[in-house]
Amino acid sequence: MVNLEKSKAMFEKAREYLPGGVSSPVRAIKPYPFYTEKASGCRITDVDGNEYIDYCLGYGPNMLGHANPVVKQAISDQLEKGWLYGTPTESEFKLAERIAAVYPGIDMLRFVSTGTEATMSALRAARGYTGKNKFVKIEGGFHGAHDSVLVKAGSGASTLGKPDSLGVPQDFTKHTLQAPYNDIEAMTDLLESSDDIAAVIMEPVMGNVGPVLPQEGYLEEIRKLTREYDTLLIFDEVITGFRLAMGGAQEYYGVTPDLTTLGKIIGGGMPIGVFGGRKDIIEMIAPSGSVYQAGTFSGHPASVAAGHAVLDVLEKENAHEKLNTMGQDVRSRLSEMVTDKGLDYSVSGVGSMFKIFFGDMPTNYQDVLKCDKEGYFNFFHKMLNQGIFIPPSQFETNFLSLAHTEDDLEATFETYESCL
Repeated sequence: MVNLEKSKAMFEKAREYLPGGVSSPVRAIKPYPFYTEKASGCRITDVDGNEYIDYCLGYGPNMLGHANPVVKQAISDQLEKGWLYGTPTESEFKLAERIAAVYPGIDMLRFVSTGTEATMSALRAARGYTGKNKFVKIEGGFHGAHDSVLVKAGSGASTLGKPDSLGVPQDFTKHTLQAPYNDIEAMTDLLESSDDIAAVIMEPVMGNVGPVLPQEGYLEEIRKLTREYDTLLIFDEVITGFRLAMGGAQEYYGVTPDLTTLGKIIGGGMPIGVFGGRKDIIEMIAPSGSVYQAGTFSGHPASVAAGHAVLDVLEKENAHEKLNTMGQDVRSRLSEMVTDKGLDYSVSGVGSMFKIFFGDMPTNYQDVLKCDKEGYFNFFHKMLNQGIFIPPSQFETNFLSLAHTEDDLEATFETYESCL
């Protein structure tokens, strides 16, 4: 049983100044979160001195592990030269060139500071390019915290946008339509229902409720449908970008969207976001076009330096072959464990993403909701008490990094065996 007395005291103090005591809701672990002192490799240490093997990895970005020395050196070198100029840099367009070289759906891109900013800007670009107002998102899909995507999940294709947060006017979400994941018929009905749909935005793999994977042929059919109905396809690859393959899910599954959003991994743990796509669309972004987008910290030199370092390591280490093999091994071991124990659980994942669902294998958001969320949360605390940090919610993905060793994985399997 880990001692979290210092963390408990910090949480009580934090609640005086931060809403809910945290800076992002996912960190508000009940009854209180642990407060981190430091992290290195695949291990994270809290203020009470407890060390955990980490499978959250900052919720995805730390694919190389925490405090990777190559990334750290690149950031340090940049800081010696200054860290905010308000002018263009060579490093900025060189990183853009490297990203465009590996992403089939990106000819040109704009750097921003977060994934939320990337998806918000991509939707604005889609509307500006097409002259249309509506867009379709996948029910339960997460695209950040801007107004038009904060829509309540409901009854699939029949669901028109109803705000999922106070402070979001109905007028902001009335143009937001939803369809269930892996449901081509529902998507077809939506696209047939209006000629004012600018885009479909989707996570190719649903990472924020899962991972929930696309059924065979689903992404190809979505691509075919969007072309048929003259609607742009946006892949939100903030999670899958550089995770499944160098060219993300679009390389992994062989489906090319019109627009792509990236974040997390490409910043090596530093704040960054990217939206990019076909040149004829992205050239409409100001100052070359009339779709306005701007940001003081866009293309931040330290984040860009970290991005170059990440790509260097991924290329040098043959990272995706290693991590995807590791991911397959982890899912196989956990599946055997669940079967041997006679549990009605399901092991899901792809590449270096994995998760045990406390229920049947889901194919969409409504399936995920049927899982035993309370049982999973109890399991999370059991794992934490034995030194393994997995996401506290059934609705989040576990991630692997290059820093996880065979010994780390064996220790993790022993803990899963005990806690399950």
